[in-house]
Amino acid sequence: MEQTALRPKPMPGREPDGAAPATGTGPSRPRPHAARRRGRRLLNMLLAGFTGTVLVLSGIGLGAMGSAVLGKGGRLDPRGGYAPSLPGPAPASAPPAPAAATLGVQVMDARKPGAVVVGLHVPGPAQAAGLVRGDVLLAFGATRIDTAADLVRAVSRARPGSEVRLTVRHRSGGYEQLTLVPAVAA
Repeated sequence: MEQTALRPKPMPGREPDGAAPATGTGPSRPRPHAARRRGRRLLNMLLAGFTGTVLVLSGIGLGAMGSAVLGKGGRLDPRGGYAPSLPGPAPASAPPAPAAATLGVQVMDARKPGAVVVGLHVPGPAQAAGLVRGDVLLAFGATRIDTAADLVRAVSRARPGSEVRLTVRHRSGGYEQLTLVPAVAA
């Protein structure tokens, strides 16, 4: 009696000794689509690897360039420039830069008019005034807020330390007027 466990098993779709497969589908033939699929998979893997490498290298390059420019003992000028640090006192002719105001919030555009609060700086002016995540800012003082960019422009015109009235729509649907004191942006 022959032991079947020691006999090699046939490949799927083929019978031993060239016999037709038992399923009755006819003689076995090569599968032309399998090679194309392997080729596509290989191409996708190569493209993904190349794209990942480019993204990583560009991020490293940008980060290294930024630290090289800002890390040489200079300072970043808030008006949009680089000022090298010079030994000695600052020139007397340079007027001090006006202080910028901040609310201590991170906002994004809402589906309706307004700017949705998605993050709060703790501690910060917005948190002290009672804003929470999910609130929608509708007005900043007398300025109507339709987008997050409108809020940024309104806050940039505000003076730090002066009270501003905010109109807020809470997530629950209720409206509220809050008084907030913008802080100096550090």
